[in-house]
Amino acid sequence: QEWLEESGGGSVQTGGSLRLSCQHSGDAWIVAWFRQVPGKEREGVAAVYTDVGSGRPLYADSVYGRFVASRDNSKKMVSLQMDRLKPEDTAMYYCAADHSSSGRSWKDQQRYHFWGQGTQVTVSS
Repeated sequence: QEWLEESGGGSVQTGGSLRLSCQHSGDAWIVAWFRQVPGKEREGVAAVYTDVGSGRPLYADSVYGRFVASRDNSKKMVSLQMDRLKPEDTAMYYCAADHSSSGRSWKDQQRYHFWGQGTQVTVSS
């Protein structure tokens, strides 16, 4: 079992920055960030492996170069630094954990059995 808790959401203007944090309790192999806008499907934003040998962080094209995912395994914390925010980044952001290397895409929501409650990010123009 694992619980996850997001923090750090808020409201900023276009071009601003926010840093989201995801505290997790278990032995996640990969922790991913997803976001969802009401009426739309949840989309993968970024993912980070907790094992440094498993690869670099992964990003959706829409956030590549603006968002940076990182981890602190000693604290079981995964962060998402979001810079140059745009109104289209407005969404509820969730972190999710998978304990296995399933071979599925990091964007496949079905692989993640543990989810946080979400934190709202609002970017105004």
